[in-house]
Formats: sequence, structure tokens, C-alpha cells
Amino acid sequence: MKNGRILFSLLLLISIKSFAQEFDNDSVVVNNNLEFKPTALILPGVLIGYGVVGIESDGLKFWNAEIKEELNEHIDEKLTVDDFSQYAPALAVYGLNAAGVKGKHNFRDRTTILLTAYTIMAASVTTLKQTTKILRPDNSSANSFPSGHTATAFMGAEFLWQEYKDVSPWYGIAGYSVAAGTGFFRMYNDRHWFTDVVAGAGIGILSTKCAYWVNPWVTKKLFKDKQTQATSMVYPYYNGEQMGIGAVFNF
Repeated sequence: MKNGRILFSLLLLISIKSFAQEFDNDSVVVNNNLEFKPTALILPGVLIGYGVVGIESDGLKFWNAEIKEELNEHIDEKLTVDDFSQYAPALAVYGLNAAGVKGKHNFRDRTTILLTAYTIMAASVTTLKQTTKILRPDNSSANSFPSGHTATAFMGAEFLWQEYKDVSPWYGIAGYSVAAGTGFFRMYNDRHWFTDVVAGAGIGILSTKCAYWVNPWVTKKLFKDKQTQATSMVYPYYNGEQMGIGAVFNF
């Protein structure tokens, strides 16, 4: 019975995500950039909110303890697959492109988006870990909340979804399944509470969404328009004493 509740809780992350796409599909893609829609904040907001409430909620703390107890009773050996699976969804984007399955963005733009998402995610996770100081289930350290591995995995899963949802939704579903599995193994290995994992998932999803929303601005700052790069001007000048030719090159 308890095993069923654990699996239900983890699969709920995927189910909610699929449901939320009904809202997310209202987002308009302009020049391959995702336009901001308030409804896209619903899913990550609920997940992050659940985790934050769980810091003080006796009911959610009890649920955390129940899951930990069940896992500790039935698992004898730890597996470190989560150390690798957290990166799988993001790497899949590059693997698919290398295999000839083109996503929404070219190499430069998708890499910019991914780096932006990772920066947002890492800053958020690090700040919360240092602020909340929640003890890990295995009592190894007081930086349990939120789960960085889970945040990384869901960041990559949302990245995979955004790049390939127009090609096939199954790519995104596969990415989110791997991300949910990563969250499970963080609990399996006694490294995180369920609330840590849920909050990490929300942070990961939101980080990638934010990266897509700000991508036009980031791209404009980092990479000037090709026409602007090619702009040059040659002109004669006379300063009252000397004559010559001036040139301006804009890189």
C-alpha cells in the first residue's frame, strides 16, 4: 500500500505536467522564442509552494517520514544512477540534433538558453539550501532543501520538451520520466525528503521557462544582429587643416 502511494506521488509530477500543457500550449512562439504567459507559472508555482509549505507543515513532514521509512525498509543497496540521470534530458537535446532530429533552436541559441536556465536554477537552489538549512534524511548535512539533482533533471526535461514538443510529445514525456526517476532515486538513496524533490522539480521547470522568456534579451546582449555586425562606413573628412579618409567598423 505504501509503495503504491510513493509511486503515485512521483507519477503525479508527470501527470500534472501533462495536464499543465493545456495551459502552456496557449503560449505563442514568435521567432522560436516562448512568449510569457502567466498560466505557465501554475505548475512550477504549485510544486515550489508545496515544498516551501512542507518546511513547517507537520502533515507534510509526516508524509516525508512515511516515505523515508518505507524506502528504508525495502531497500538494502543504494544506487548512484541519479548522479548521471540528472543530466540525461538536457544531453538528449544535443544527441537528437546530432542524430539529425532538429529541434526548435540552433546550437548557439539552445546552448544560450540552457546556460541561462542552469544559472537561474543553480542560484535558486544554492540560495535556498543556505537559507533553509534542512537536515538531510541520512543526517549527513543541513542542505537538503531543495534537491539540486532533481532541479537539474527537471530543468533538462523542460528544455527537451520545449525544443521537441512540435516534433513529438514523446520526447518530452521521456525526459520527464527520467527526471521523475531521478527524484525517486534521491529519496531511494536517503539523500532527500519528498518535499525537497517536489520543490526541486518546480525550480527546474521554472528556470527553463524563464530562460526561454528572457532569451530574446540575452541573445540581443550577447550576439549582435548579423546585419549590425557587418555594418561599416568609409567617409572623407577635413578638419580645417588636414584631409583624409575615416572608417568605422561595427563588430
